[in-house]
Amino acid sequence: MYSMENVKKLIRNLIWKEGQIVKIKRFILTTVTLLVFSLMLAACAPAASTTTEALPNVNVRVAALKGPTGIGLVQLMKEQENSETKGSYSFSLSGAPDEVVALVSSGQADIAALPTNVAPLLYKKTEKNIRLLAVNTLGVLYILENGDQIKEFSDLAGRDLLATGQGAVPEYALAELLDQAGIKDDVTVTYKGEHEELATLAASGQADLVMLPEPFVTSVLAKNQDMRLALDLTEVWQELHAGENESELAMGCMIVNQDFAKENPAAVELFLDEYERSVAAVNKDPKAAGQLVAEYGIMANAELAEKAIPNCHIVLIRGEGMQQVLEPFYKVLLAANPQSIGGELPEAEFYYNK
Repeated sequence: MYSMENVKKLIRNLIWKEGQIVKIKRFILTTVTLLVFSLMLAACAPAASTTTEALPNVNVRVAALKGPTGIGLVQLMKEQENSETKGSYSFSLSGAPDEVVALVSSGQADIAALPTNVAPLLYKKTEKNIRLLAVNTLGVLYILENGDQIKEFSDLAGRDLLATGQGAVPEYALAELLDQAGIKDDVTVTYKGEHEELATLAASGQADLVMLPEPFVTSVLAKNQDMRLALDLTEVWQELHAGENESELAMGCMIVNQDFAKENPAAVELFLDEYERSVAAVNKDPKAAGQLVAEYGIMANAELAEKAIPNCHIVLIRGEGMQQVLEPFYKVLLAANPQSIGGELPEAEFYYNK
């Protein structure tokens, strides 16, 4: 028989064991609950992607002019050559705007770099089947002087100025600036037929005050140490239009075939992104860019290209900013010569909108 003391010990042991069992049951229940909750969270969470975003599977044919409007492309051209781009591109370079227009009109180019006044003309010619994709070059016009008299634009009053670009954007831009400055009747402007002709006169000391575009500006300064860069007409334009509107002396642009843009919007956006990086690289390192400019035949001399790049005002203005910059400029051209932009201001749909 159990003594009373043995009975008490047995009861204590049973109670301890039952307490342990309860604790074990609670542990198991807690563990199972946490496991179920974790599984529920995993089921609700979005599945991790096992694929990367597909890149556009289309070759973009890009046409450009040999000159400032094409310089911003050179880094992208080199990256394409080295298979370092996300998009696929083929490039063609031409010496005259008519050649680029022919490529676009015939469907042989999807995107093209052109003078800004040519874009609205092409818009009409293609029955509105192109869009202005971006502004890529501001003004490339400069006043060069053999002397030290021209400090600001109004100093041109009473002087004889030789220029190029009669019947085109340079003449209309100069006339606008002379008018805005109030000296249009005080400056005698004589136009030469070709940039090369006037550059030769300035380089040889036969012209003391000239208006020329890049890259002829850099060429003249390299050949004639007595000539100096007196005025940057892009800066003059900004000063004379400050507070009036957001107009720029915008002389170069990118256009895109509208059918191509509709069918390949991702390819167009990717091009703009990669082109924007190319423009930034060109502006950041003119020396390296100058080598590429010469390599691709945009300019013959890498050293001159390096010096010209900072004066070319290479930019990339896309989106809503394009119309704000260009519409006031187009109004100037329309007033000077309506046919220079096709007889009317481009409508809102002329500007690319993704």
